[in-house]
Amino acid sequence: MNLFTIDENGKLIPYKEYDFKDSNKEADLEVLLEKNPEYFFEESNILIIGRQVTTNLTTFIDLLGIDESGNTVVVELKRDKTPRETIAQLLEYASFVENLDYSQLNEIYQDYSGEDSSLEDYHQQYFQSDSDEKVSFNKSTRLIIVAQEISKEIRQTALFLRKKGIDIYCMEFKYFQTKSGEKIISSDFVVGEEEFIRQKVQSAPLPKINEKQFLSSLDKNGLEVFQKIFEFVKQQKDLMIRWGSKGFSLNIELDTGLVALFFGYPPNSAFKQSIYTGFVEITKKVNNSEEIIRFYKERLENLGYFIKAKSNLKWVIDEPYSENEVEQFISIVKDVILKIKERGLK
Repeated sequence: MNLFTIDENGKLIPYKEYDFKDSNKEADLEVLLEKNPEYFFEESNILIIGRQVTTNLTTFIDLLGIDESGNTVVVELKRDKTPRETIAQLLEYASFVENLDYSQLNEIYQDYSGEDSSLEDYHQQYFQSDSDEKVSFNKSTRLIIVAQEISKEIRQTALFLRKKGIDIYCMEFKYFQTKSGEKIISSDFVVGEEEFIRQKVQSAPLPKINEKQFLSSLDKNGLEVFQKIFEFVKQQKDLMIRWGSKGFSLNIELDTGLVALFFGYPPNSAFKQSIYTGFVEITKKVNNSEEIIRFYKERLENLGYFIKAKSNLKWVIDEPYSENEVEQFISIVKDVILKIKERGLK
């Protein structure tokens, strides 16, 4: 694909194409796709859940993703022309990913994102699904090669594998720069485009934010709520905030471990500016948790501003809330903390 600008006389002036490898590392390509999957895979968005994921053979998957249906997506990146061994690498990664169950995928996502919220909940918010039907994760695996040039050997082999039922795709990108220094990337599928449109493992983590960065990302409504919550937390010796790449979890710290009480998110996350309950964490970790969950749920529903979010409740902070309304929420959290202390951990 060539790109042109039109001068004042109506003449097409081509942008100059550059070799991406001359001024960029492969990690730069990883970051571009990691942060902008919706532009590279416009007709079929991908949720990135891991970067440089370590396999059982101590090799590293460039990017691991999940599509809207819950299928895994393995992305191999080459900043230049694809070497002959590229497909062998990809098939090796696929043999590893195919055997991952939901708990392992969830662990990859949590290690990568730094969040304590589950992959299932984040997947629902990312793809904005209103369905109560549970997603069945990793039913199949898609393989994608992204490179500045897909060699004829790789194209031919990929087409052969597709005929044999392997869900593999090849995408080429072009890298341009304008005279003013603006950088432009275009991308096109060269193998599998029509099909693509139709249809404790370690991961290199994203950088975690802190309280200052979190507060600076909020709007006025969110700032009023979360500042009061942080003030409350700082007065308690047995509460701990764990920061992730977007938001945080508020945990009660007991002798035998931590229990997440709720999760907080800023406007730029898939969860929007909100608070999500930690019912799943309480169920997994606390003795006789049913009564606590019932109490927590009923009290929050009575507030009038928590709504159902699958197995949890959420408070979307998209309007002003009074100091009294925030204090009512904090009071409920205090009561839940006391009940967890009484029951103890499993």
